[in-house]
Amino acid sequence: MRAWQGDKELNLGSPQQRAVLGALLLHEGRAITCDALIAAIWGQDPPLRALSTLRTYAYRLRKVLEADRSRPGVVVSVGTGYAMSVPKGALDVSVFEERYAEAEKARAEGDLTRARALLAAALGLWQGDAMDGTAGPYAEAQRDRLGDRRLSALQLKLELDIELGRATEAVADLVVLSAAHPLRESLSGLLMLALYRCGRQAEALEVFDRTRRLLAEELGIAPGGELRELHRRILTSDPELLPARLDLGSDPGPSPVRHEEGALPRVAQLPADLYDFTGRDEEVALLTEVLKSGSGQATTVVSLSGKGGVGKTALAIHVAHLLSDAFPDGQLYIDLCGTGVRPVEPTAALREFLCALGHPDPDIPEDPTQRAALFRSLMVNRRMLVILDNAVDDTQVRPLLPGTGGCAVLVTSRAKPAGLPTTRRVDLDVLKSRDAVRLFTRIVGEERVLAEPEAAEYAVVLCGFLPLAVRIAASRLVSRPLWTISSLAGRLADERRRLSELRFGTMTVEATFQLGYERLGAAQARAFRLLTNLETASFSLPVAAAALDLEVLDAEEIVESLVDLGMLDSPSPSRYRFHELLRLYGRNLAEQS
Repeated sequence: MRAWQGDKELNLGSPQQRAVLGALLLHEGRAITCDALIAAIWGQDPPLRALSTLRTYAYRLRKVLEADRSRPGVVVSVGTGYAMSVPKGALDVSVFEERYAEAEKARAEGDLTRARALLAAALGLWQGDAMDGTAGPYAEAQRDRLGDRRLSALQLKLELDIELGRATEAVADLVVLSAAHPLRESLSGLLMLALYRCGRQAEALEVFDRTRRLLAEELGIAPGGELRELHRRILTSDPELLPARLDLGSDPGPSPVRHEEGALPRVAQLPADLYDFTGRDEEVALLTEVLKSGSGQATTVVSLSGKGGVGKTALAIHVAHLLSDAFPDGQLYIDLCGTGVRPVEPTAALREFLCALGHPDPDIPEDPTQRAALFRSLMVNRRMLVILDNAVDDTQVRPLLPGTGGCAVLVTSRAKPAGLPTTRRVDLDVLKSRDAVRLFTRIVGEERVLAEPEAAEYAVVLCGFLPLAVRIAASRLVSRPLWTISSLAGRLADERRRLSELRFGTMTVEATFQLGYERLGAAQARAFRLLTNLETASFSLPVAAAALDLEVLDAEEIVESLVDLGMLDSPSPSRYRFHELLRLYGRNLAEQS
């Protein structure tokens, strides 16, 4: 929360003092009792001298806000409390609400262009989270309330974008917004409609499938009627979903693909490629060559494994898009949720694949063996690429493999899939230094990085060149335009806070590591905690045996199992190394246990 007097920004004091100011402002001139203000700042457990402290805050606010004495009486005592007079137009939240209300009225009157302009102006007032820098339960409640209002305004603007034929522009914002609010069905529906109007029918259907799985896993419910109906209409290429009139100044993209009556659509279930995908040139070249060169009677199967956050899914999807022409019958994709509490059962995955291949859902056999056999039969004489993302093990993957050549399968997993018949295994490591800086630059912007090149390099070093960590750090910087790269690097330099700093929206490095840790057995988890507590991230097998108090052969077995599960690296025989962020995570666990 910020305030100005002319061109000079004012010092509003501590978070609690700012909370007093915020409460007075949001009451729009109405008086607030001292008891209500105390509860707003400290909740049900105020300090002993709360009333005296509150009066000190009010005194300091008067001193700051009435410094030039030209407008005395900004903060006034009223009865047993205080009130604050604010001129019209001086408070951004009031202007936001006025523009929002005018936009809703304009839309109701059919003036969509004016409504969109008013919403854009209203949203342009936002500079981060509402009441940022304030403390207390009242501030927290208002932060949530105003955040919901902002989200509602943004959703209405995106609806207008789509209605005005600007679906291409809306997709980019909706991808980010629906990822931040994955359980909000209305956003999923808007994204589906925008993708469909851009000619990206398969991606629109994939959004529905992802939302359906998430609602089932998180809430145990199915999508609502509106979302299911939209899914049906997209599946049948309903012409009424297309806009009746397009804005001539926009590029709505190609029209959705039409299919002749009775013909099966080309299966294209791939999620969207990352616009800022960076590096991995060697891995991309290797994967594309192996996957498209498969021939003969055997299916080409490539496994891509690596620690959490290293970018396996991003690489797999990027390569799959590059190979679109090499697999003319399309691509099947499914997230097997291997790191989740409830990984996808092979029978459930087969049902999704069979439906995508055009087999009627009621006719899908219940028997797992028959279901897998039907899938293999439908894949005969097809040239398709199958992406099995985030797999648990070979038991989950085997039923999902086509039975003949011509098709290729790319499996991503944290653990090395032992027992899986693979054509090639690829272990994915962190980004090279130059590629990590390039990724950081593509997200943050070249201008900011050129102003602080050394700080940018230091920041990606502190991220351990891990793609997820680099992306989170860069995204935080983008969302805070007043931060410098040096200030970000300073935050990351504190090892005690580094993992807590590496979180943005739903993305967190710590949560990614936790998913891997929770799949360890008791002995593996104990070994992980003990080994991360060594003085160095790199160590030998004898050192590991001593730390674990085990014979060398027993220690080797358990340490190698951590390597297989993507929780530890082995750069050479009998030598091991933790990624620095994973080591910090393990040390935090050891301190808590």
